[in-house]
Amino acid sequence: MVSALTEELVRRGHEVTLFAAGTSSTSARLRPASPRPLWELDSHERLAYEIAEVEDVARCSHQFDLIHWHLEFLHWLMAGEIQTPSITTLHGRLDGDAIRKLFAHHSNEPVVSISDAQRRPLSDLTLNWAGTIHHGLNLSSTYRLGAGDGGYLVFVGRSTPEKGLATAIRVAIRCGLRLKIAARIEPSDLDYHRSQVVPLLEHPLVDWLGEATDCEKVALLEGAIALLMPIEWEEPFGLSFIEALSTGTPVITRPLGSVPEMMRHGEHGFFADTEDELAAACLRIDSIDRASCRKWAIERFSAERMTDDYEAAYDWLLGARGVPRAEEAAAASRTVG
Repeated sequence: MVSALTEELVRRGHEVTLFAAGTSSTSARLRPASPRPLWELDSHERLAYEIAEVEDVARCSHQFDLIHWHLEFLHWLMAGEIQTPSITTLHGRLDGDAIRKLFAHHSNEPVVSISDAQRRPLSDLTLNWAGTIHHGLNLSSTYRLGAGDGGYLVFVGRSTPEKGLATAIRVAIRCGLRLKIAARIEPSDLDYHRSQVVPLLEHPLVDWLGEATDCEKVALLEGAIALLMPIEWEEPFGLSFIEALSTGTPVITRPLGSVPEMMRHGEHGFFADTEDELAAACLRIDSIDRASCRKWAIERFSAERMTDDYEAAYDWLLGARGVPRAEEAAAASRTVG
């Protein structure tokens, strides 16, 4: 998502400096913040690089018209030293006492939510929302309309309890459909993977593919009859859902978090709660029109639409400097229904 936004901003003539891993490919000016992507590093190294990155940005902040942060909250500790207007896109969950305490101390920070559902736990607080901006990707050029003729279900994501991989395997077996799994295993999820997922991988209907490249992921989605991802948490936003829909592949999942904002039940797939209901949905997925799924995704979740929304948020930030109330800012920047 950050790459798609960066490339579209550059294409529109903005001068962009990207602070990211040194391995990043970008049309912007790259300032290496770490030698490898942070998710490849252990928590000790990751935090150290994040702190160093914030300090690097702070030192040269006077060079920029505005700063757009994607590091959650860490940079707020240096808010007094960064005079350049800044806006933060929040990517994670916003529930819990710790988050509420943090926002009580930083309620004036301009922030963007990635779904209306994400900000719901803080709905009773007066915060400086610049709006909800759904993620966008280069869907029309990267993903093609697939025929779904592979005869299999697909799971694309992380092997984690929140994504419901073990549930997806049991559902596929229950309805007698092959399930192809392209998943990454993060160290924090290793116990779950070993205890809940590995014992199910021996079933002949289950194909474990490991982590897929972008090209492999596109091919898997194009050939699948459905993306089966029965999430078990309040998902702030799921990129896998819009990637699947952009290939015409409908989605079978639970109606939690942002999912009802990304698709419509009965039009782009099905919502279900229990494993029996999920299995039943898999068996009637051929009633969903794949072309309509792709049209919906391309119109709602393109990089161009996302960048339009962020440009509106930038204009508000540079023009208002904290004058409008939060609800006025949200109304000004929200363009997606």
